[in-house]
Amino acid sequence: MDIQKGADVVAALDQAKVKVSVALFANLAEYGDWRLVLAARAFDQLELRKAYGLVHDSLDAAGSDADKNLALFILPMTDAFIRELRKTFSKAKSVEGMRLGLQLIGGRFVDDAFVYRIR
Repeated sequence: MDIQKGADVVAALDQAKVKVSVALFANLAEYGDWRLVLAARAFDQLELRKAYGLVHDSLDAAGSDADKNLALFILPMTDAFIRELRKTFSKAKSVEGMRLGLQLIGGRFVDDAFVYRIR
């Protein structure tokens, strides 16, 4: 997990006016490695391949190469994992920097996670 690279991705998407609702680095048991998990209504309006393209285009426009060697995982806003995160944490005053782990969230077991945003 590269916390700064994740922050750079979120900042580039903010600069591109993509309203990211969920952004966190998560070590998910189903993959066994770290993934930058992203969810946004703007992604839901696109084919998945184009949603990934939007992330890469946003990073290019920001002059960032943060996506190099970074496993991105875009989930729809309707995914049970995203819905449960939002239900549980969206009312919190601040979640940035919060750590999650060793828990089942929306049917996905999270070994560890670093949160940037949950709205």
